[in-house]
Amino acid sequence: MAEPVRTCVVAEDEALLRQALLEQLALAWPQLQVVAACEDGASALEAIASHAPDVAFLDIRMPGLSGLDVAAAAVEVSPRTQVVFVTAYDQYAIDAFERGAIDYLLKPIRAERLAATVQRLQSRVDAPDAQALASLLERLGRQLPRDTAVEPLTWLTASAGRETRLVLVDDVIYFQADNKYTTVVTADGEALLRTPIRELLARLDPASFRQIHRSTIVNLKAIAGIVRDDSGRGTVRLKSRPETLPVSAPYMALFRHM
Repeated sequence: MAEPVRTCVVAEDEALLRQALLEQLALAWPQLQVVAACEDGASALEAIASHAPDVAFLDIRMPGLSGLDVAAAAVEVSPRTQVVFVTAYDQYAIDAFERGAIDYLLKPIRAERLAATVQRLQSRVDAPDAQALASLLERLGRQLPRDTAVEPLTWLTASAGRETRLVLVDDVIYFQADNKYTTVVTADGEALLRTPIRELLARLDPASFRQIHRSTIVNLKAIAGIVRDDSGRGTVRLKSRPETLPVSAPYMALFRHM
């Protein structure tokens, strides 16, 4: 009997490594259909919510939403999706994966290791154990080292007409994508930052800023409340601004894991 076609999402922020994984998967699992190859966690989360794939291969360390963040939200937006973490971390962290009985691939990915993972995935018919996965993600969040290679931004320069403003990042209420640029919104007004929102996300402190929509990043300290509607989407009320901000359904799951 022919193997049923299964689908997957791949998330890896380094283009060469992403392409290498796609090529390895094509050899190890020819019947697997890649429905999305993503360069960041936000795109991966939206792809998982949209396609509900059988498998998601998630790099743990990505700008903005990490692989752990995406996996935590995927439990809600696509409970059937099996998660495979791709990691460069050493054995002390791998022990947590082994105890959690979850699949992982250690960089650089060896063909025999990928083949063994594919075999396990092909043999599974049940959805992941949501409680066990949540417990593992919490443990990994405490155990894995933080990325200290890039210090979070503390201030930035943005343009308001002919004026160049120095803006403290802590004073920013939210960032909004504006074509190739980004609008910076504070309690005092708006200014334009000549940096795409995806690049900006990689430099913000994830403990303070969260993406709530493909085009919006909000300062968690600026949130007064969040309302969820029947469709699963949400609306953020702000403490010092009159407007509200839409939260797309996949990102709503993130607020329940903070």
